[in-house]
Amino acid sequence: MIRRIFLDSHTLYASTASGLSRSQFEAFARQLPLLYLILVVNSFAVAFTHVGTAPAWLAIYAPAAMCSACILRLFVWLGRRKYLASMSDAQVAARLKNTVLLIALLGIIFTGWGLLLFPYGDPYARAHVAFYMSITVIGCIFCLMHMRTAALLLTAIVIVPFTVFFSLTHNLVLIAIAINVVLVSIAMIIILLTYYRDFARLVESQRALEAKQSELQHLSDENLRLANLDSLTGLPNRRRFLADLDALFRSTKDGQAGFAVGVIDLDGFKQVNDVYGHGAGDRVLEEVGRRLLQFSAPTLSLARLGGDEFGLLVRDVTDRQQLLDLGASICSALQVPYAWQGTTARLSGSLGFAMSPSTGRSPAQLFEHADYALYFAKEHRRGGTTIFSREHEEQIRELGQVDQALRHADLEREMTLHFQPIVDVSSQRVISYEALARWNSPSLGLIPPSLFIKVAERSGFIHALSVKLLCKALAEMRAWDPATRIAFNLSAHDIGSAEAVGNIVDIVTKSGIAPGRLTFEVTETALIQDFEQATSSLHALKNLGVRISLDDFGTGYSSLTCIHRLPLDKVKIDRGFLKDIDSDATAQNVVRSIVELCRSLKLTCVVEGVESGVQVSVLRGLGCTVMQGFYFGHPAPFGSRGPVQQNFA
Repeated sequence: MIRRIFLDSHTLYASTASGLSRSQFEAFARQLPLLYLILVVNSFAVAFTHVGTAPAWLAIYAPAAMCSACILRLFVWLGRRKYLASMSDAQVAARLKNTVLLIALLGIIFTGWGLLLFPYGDPYARAHVAFYMSITVIGCIFCLMHMRTAALLLTAIVIVPFTVFFSLTHNLVLIAIAINVVLVSIAMIIILLTYYRDFARLVESQRALEAKQSELQHLSDENLRLANLDSLTGLPNRRRFLADLDALFRSTKDGQAGFAVGVIDLDGFKQVNDVYGHGAGDRVLEEVGRRLLQFSAPTLSLARLGGDEFGLLVRDVTDRQQLLDLGASICSALQVPYAWQGTTARLSGSLGFAMSPSTGRSPAQLFEHADYALYFAKEHRRGGTTIFSREHEEQIRELGQVDQALRHADLEREMTLHFQPIVDVSSQRVISYEALARWNSPSLGLIPPSLFIKVAERSGFIHALSVKLLCKALAEMRAWDPATRIAFNLSAHDIGSAEAVGNIVDIVTKSGIAPGRLTFEVTETALIQDFEQATSSLHALKNLGVRISLDDFGTGYSSLTCIHRLPLDKVKIDRGFLKDIDSDATAQNVVRSIVELCRSLKLTCVVEGVESGVQVSVLRGLGCTVMQGFYFGHPAPFGSRGPVQQNFA
């Protein structure tokens, strides 16, 4: 530590010293030409007054040589001003050292020349020599105030011989002049030392200020870098991505190659966090960042937008196939298993693209369209790539119309419930009914549940809709046979917060309906959005006395790893497994496995989407006894007396 402090101090001192030398050199570059000019002019004047009285070599040739050397040095220093900034510290130090030596040499030469010239001429010429030496040294001291060593050396070289020489003349006037020059020189030296000290402090303060400004600029640059960087993956963050998108949009002109905005979302990442913890999730995100960086290129920039969402900016896009090929490569890279500490997880990535300028008139619209393409990919092409098209634009327009109609709807009057039977084929009777929402909009007409439920979930309106429909279902149940049970669907928003669940509990409690008559159905996709909160919510509902059913089993990611952690009573096998169930051996094996799993966990297994007697026969052979579908009855409204119990052969 001490050694480091010493090195830092030495570095700071060296930096300050080099800064002082450079500042001295800069001052020299401005003032030394003036010094040489003073020497030339004063020497020429003295030489001129001694022509004819002093020898030619002393009055003409010697001063001519000395003045020529000074003029040469004058032009050298004038030229150095141009390349001063490009000189290194070592070059500056060498130039200063040479200058000090040269000034000392010039001081000796000019002092010797003046003293040799003194004996010639009349008293006025001799007085001129004394005046020349005194005024010249004072002028030179002024020109050398930024270079203490040179100024002191020149003063000593001139004043000492000058004082001794004129003191030995025994001429009171010359002695007085010598004493006067000494006193003035002493005053000049004091002023010089004070000025030099202040100059050195000023240079040091300036260098310290520059160093502080440099440090502040470095910190500012670092803060700016961190503000635009995702610390986990090392990729640019959402802020930087949107800024780059805006800049790219503004720089793209008509006739140039277009660009595309891409949004990637990981499929199944939520399960990694829920099952293995957030530390494992971070490792997966780091690996995703590394894999995406493999695709980085001058025409492709990447960013982490937040969570498990990543962004792409693809420049010089010529056609859709280019994006599809890129998307296929990225999705393929993301599907490679992720391994850490002896654990392996399999994920996929869905990718949505929007191309400029064909599908976006602003950066915000391009990003929104890319996000919608991603949403479409996750619903219909999970693990694949979707490029935003006019078809999607029409869907957005339709969703927008439904969203506005839903926000202004009279839910009490426009929303109704239909009920579809759930049948136990072994006892040939209906054991429950599923409540299904129907909406007849005054402006749009009949809107399918698959559309308005999706809109309500995307707009955050779904909980208000669930509350209204639950109140309707409970109101109808009051007039029915107390033995009649219903199943009611809850969304991710309904179980995603303690407040929403508390609201549902209050509604059921105040309704007077026995909680045991209710079964709340939740989908796997609703659970994986926040598994811990969803589990807590289901336990709260279970404590109320209702039953819990896991809907669309087999389509999500929590199936086998999380089912044992949930307070379930039923599992509903997704209708997707029933397609070609009579001939598809794989589908039969999956259904048989789910039935066995439910039996071992003591859960009721319900198969939905049954539409034919052949399916019923095959399913019964696989061990299924509870079924639902058009074969047993279409959803329909019931009168005030409720449903009539039926038997099914």
